[in-house]
Amino acid sequence: MSTHTTPTHAASQPAHTVKAWWQAAPFTAVFALFFLVPLALVLMVSFWNFNEYELIPGFTLRNYFAIFEGCGKLTDNGDLCVSLSTYLSTLKFCLLVWGITLLIGFAVAYFLAFHVRSPGMQTALFVLCTVPFWTSNVIRMISWVPLLGRNGLVNQGLVGAGIVEQPVEWLLFSDFSVVLAFVHLYTMFMIVPIFNSMMRIDRSLLEAASDSGASGWQTLWNVIVPLSRTGILIGSIFVITIVMGDFVTIGVMGGQQIASIGKIIQVQTSYLQFPLAAANAVILLAIVLMIIWGLTRLVDIRKEL
Repeated sequence: MSTHTTPTHAASQPAHTVKAWWQAAPFTAVFALFFLVPLALVLMVSFWNFNEYELIPGFTLRNYFAIFEGCGKLTDNGDLCVSLSTYLSTLKFCLLVWGITLLIGFAVAYFLAFHVRSPGMQTALFVLCTVPFWTSNVIRMISWVPLLGRNGLVNQGLVGAGIVEQPVEWLLFSDFSVVLAFVHLYTMFMIVPIFNSMMRIDRSLLEAASDSGASGWQTLWNVIVPLSRTGILIGSIFVITIVMGDFVTIGVMGGQQIASIGKIIQVQTSYLQFPLAAANAVILLAIVLMIIWGLTRLVDIRKEL
């Protein structure tokens, strides 16, 4: 019996391997066509030269040097160069938005997962959180203008209540309005993965912690947060990658007065400076990948999922 089964098993192994490769081939082709090929083109163009009229294929580091030209010393006012200041500004927005969305997203997900007992109510409240996504990002951003403008509802309320004598200027077209719009737009990207992780937590662990005398805060910090770290990581990756490359929100809510890397790339593209824009895109991608790499060192997503 053994002399017949062993060759049969060995012969069926290559066929199974070929079948698996055929199953993966369509996804591999889509990934290569829509991700690897465009990424390779951007990297290639970043080393090209250009002038006012044409792109000049070749290999040059001129674009990368031009981005950080003059950054070896401070300006006459004691500030950093434009490129470094813009990258730091983008990182500042990214850090602020990440922190605020994490706090709000964790709180909302915790409430839905542990304080709403009815599955039907959980679903209804979860769908309610997605209502803003039923309209476009631009419409949601513009909706803040009549609220935060100099003659908007917020300023009218503050002046009418006697809290301020004159309208507050920094409510719109400022860092505050940009961060507010980012939080409004992208908090849902933090809520969904954290909520999913919390729903997978075994409730008997919470009961065991309570029986052991742990307080609510101790249970939260020592049980719920560690078991929700996969959702926190995935949500963080979503928010960080979106904010780092966003230029529409900063342009609209910043009144075209606040710079970001995404905004610089958009401006360079509009002026047909494609190699310079590609070089900035490569640097931005490298920074985002380093941030993601640092986050994935904290949690092994493949083991947790």
